[in-house]
Amino acid sequence: MKRALLLMLLLVMLSTAVACGGTAETTTAPVTAAEAAIGELDLADTIDVQTVASVKDREDVFVIDVREQWEYDEAHIPGVTLIPMGEVANRLAEIPTDKEVIVTCRSGNRSGQITDFLRQQGFDNVHNMDGGILAWQAAGYDVEQ
Repeated sequence: MKRALLLMLLLVMLSTAVACGGTAETTTAPVTAAEAAIGELDLADTIDVQTVASVKDREDVFVIDVREQWEYDEAHIPGVTLIPMGEVANRLAEIPTDKEVIVTCRSGNRSGQITDFLRQQGFDNVHNMDGGILAWQAAGYDVEQ
């Protein structure tokens, strides 16, 4: 008899909880294919602007623009750090070893050279942005001036 009464009480409590919204619904934004692919940042040596746009604001990513100051002033990716190509060797200490480093320039040529140079210096976390700021702008991403 006690078991039946306890069971009945449990069922009443359960049905009351469900009827009163006891099960909370959670909604999450859908994950894009690019976000899913870069969850742990297994980035290729050369990456496209879409990937850069997806990861550039992460805490574990550092983006370097290696163009000259005047080029940077005309248009640059928001949040990027300027280290002109000719200054990289003297400013290695500013480039983190505990983050993924993405290097960009005007078209991808200088950034490719700097990416290679950084690898020669022992960096294993560097990636070249294919197409540079030209590809970034062509894809319609925002720039700062």
